[in-house]
Amino acid sequence: MTRALLACGAEVIVNGRDARRLEAFAGRVAASQADKIRCAPFDVADIEKARAFFAALPRLDILVNNAVAMTPRPMRALEAEDFEMTYRSAVTAVFEAVRAARPALRAAIRSSGDASIVNVASMYGLVAPDQRIYSSSGAASPFHYGPAKAAQLQLTRHLAAELGPERIRVNALVPGPFPRPEIKTDDPAFAERLARRTMLGRLGTADEIAGPLVFLASPASSYMTGASLVVDGGWTAW
Repeated sequence: MTRALLACGAEVIVNGRDARRLEAFAGRVAASQADKIRCAPFDVADIEKARAFFAALPRLDILVNNAVAMTPRPMRALEAEDFEMTYRSAVTAVFEAVRAARPALRAAIRSSGDASIVNVASMYGLVAPDQRIYSSSGAASPFHYGPAKAAQLQLTRHLAAELGPERIRVNALVPGPFPRPEIKTDDPAFAERLARRTMLGRLGTADEIAGPLVFLASPASSYMTGASLVVDGGWTAW
């Protein structure tokens, strides 16, 4: 997603909790255009830091909310704190970032006429995990992930209604099976089961999220708000 936005000429601020990993990542993806990328190392679930950062931005054309904190655990081992952590990072943090960034988004509207918020949800905000494709019940998407992503989709609609009169657009990108590339060698049988579950019969690759993101982030989708763009190879359309 960072590479896609850079390729389209955006100046990108990348966020993460580990400053060293963030700097290394920025160096890898923008070696020839270091002036187009900067790092903002903080945890978006640290609400006070998030508020301070976004409130200080003079202008923000695109906000991509892509963070989630999650401890994969089976149902028997889940604690209430697991739900709270995931909800805070995927829902509360999104709300707080948008609210704090509202003046900067308004500045983008005044300057260019467009401002776009893209919340990165998941197909598991729409459907339940198909337990049959996982090697064990504990390996499936955990109980605290899907409900948080479903809440994020509703938050997207609510924010779109709130910000629509200001022409600030809010949409959700809903990825399907985009596993780490290593999954094909680490567990090829599982990768094949995942692939067969899609209508296209294959897994998504990282570059295939680029076009949908750029579409939602740019004026190409200028008459879209409150929408969910599903990119899942047909998984949720069966």
